[in-house]
Amino acid sequence: MNDSLKILLIAAFLLLILWNLGTGLYYMLVDKGETKRTVNALTRRIGLSVALILLVMLAIWMGWIEPHGVGG
Repeated sequence: MNDSLKILLIAAFLLLILWNLGTGLYYMLVDKGETKRTVNALTRRIGLSVALILLVMLAIWMGWIEPHGVGG
């Protein structure tokens, strides 16, 4: 797998996570607890975060990326 593709994939996941976090905040401020849009946005954020963690774990296990220490 190409290094730039790895970085792009992880960055896309992080942007989606931040987008869902922002929509959750927006719905929380606008809806005032009348709808479940806030809960849905934050649930998607949690799902994307778990998926990203699992993807990174899979990539380390498959040897696509190599973990390194701090400053390594």
